[in-house]
Amino acid sequence: MAEADAWAESGRELGEVQREHWERTYGEHPGMYGEEPSEPAVHAAGVFRAAGAREVLELGAGHGRDALYFARAGFDVLAVDFSPVGLEQLRRGADARGVGARGVGGRITTAVHDVRTPLPLGDASVDGVFAHMLLCMALSTREIHGLVGEVRRVLRPGGSFVYTVRHTADAHYGAGTGHGDDVWEHGGFAVHFFSRALVDALAKGWTLREVRPFEEGGLPRRLWRVTQTTPSAAPE
Repeated sequence: MAEADAWAESGRELGEVQREHWERTYGEHPGMYGEEPSEPAVHAAGVFRAAGAREVLELGAGHGRDALYFARAGFDVLAVDFSPVGLEQLRRGADARGVGARGVGGRITTAVHDVRTPLPLGDASVDGVFAHMLLCMALSTREIHGLVGEVRRVLRPGGSFVYTVRHTADAHYGAGTGHGDDVWEHGGFAVHFFSRALVDALAKGWTLREVRPFEEGGLPRRLWRVTQTTPSAAPE
C-alpha cells in the first residue's frame, strides 16, 4: 500500500509525460496501428450486438481503427482519448468513410478526455463500453477502480464492458523503470501490469463473463480480454 501511495504522488506528472509521448508518437506515425480492427474489438462488437446495444463508448480510442469498425457495424460511437492528435486522425478517417458526426447509420463523435476524471456522460447513457489496453496505461490501482466505477455509472442495466490489459506474465513486467504499483516503463511507454486479483476486484458487483488470455504484437505482448456486464435491473 505504501508503494501504491508513493506512486500516486508522482502519478499525475507521469500521466502528463505519457500524454506528451503519445502526442508525439501519433504525430510521427499517423495511423500507426493500421486500419484493420483489433481482435478484441471484433469480439466486443459481437457481445454488443447480441445484447441489442446501439450506443457504444470507446475509451482510449487513439487514431480510431476500432471506433471506425464499430461505426461501420452500425453502432453510434463516442470515442474518447487524451490525445487531440490521435482524435483528429480519427475524425478525418470517419469523415472519409461517411461515419463522422454528420454521417448516416452508425456514426462517431469524439471528445478529448483524461480518464482520471469523471466520464463526460450522464448516468445509464450507453449500452456498451470498450477499452483496448487503456486500463493498463499509467494509472494507479486507485484510479483504475475509479474509472471502472465510472464505466458502471454510464452503462445502462445489462450493459457490457469489454476491456483488455497486459498482465504480470508479460515479458516487460519488471523490466525498464519501475514506478511502483505494478507500473513499469519500457521504451517510453508506461504500463500498469494487471494481476488476476485486480481483475477479480474490478468485477465485484458485476457479472464476470470471461477472462481470456491472448497474445498480440511482436514480443508478443501477453494480455487478458475481460468481458463483464452490469445487472439487468437495479436490486430492490
